[in-house]
Amino acid sequence: MKSVLIVEDEIFIAMEIERILQDAGYRVVAIAADQHEALSAADAAEFAFVDLNLRDGPTGPDIARELASKFDVRVVYVTANPAQIGEPAATAVGCIRKPFTADAILAAAALAGGNNSLTHEAIIRV
Repeated sequence: MKSVLIVEDEIFIAMEIERILQDAGYRVVAIAADQHEALSAADAAEFAFVDLNLRDGPTGPDIARELASKFDVRVVYVTANPAQIGEPAATAVGCIRKPFTADAILAAAALAGGNNSLTHEAIIRV
């Protein structure tokens, strides 16, 4: 069972991602609203869904770089503003747009979890 960290400061969005992933058999190790919470749970995660725009403290890309470099956690970005996907996408295995579908979350999770038959471009389009 793949283990997932969700870094999202909007609790209802985080809970929806959690529900979709758990229904599909993924284990959500934590929902983190900030850098401290994310790094505290990172060692138990194989990959993470990270919101690009967190309200307080470091940005999603800042947290994602730490997750990748210190914990070898692969990252899928989540954003409501597709124009922000540019440069941060280079540090992620995928990026999905809000509002998202369950299919988009599951496709991104499959890619982050090692299903290399999907492409980064396919995730962005979902």
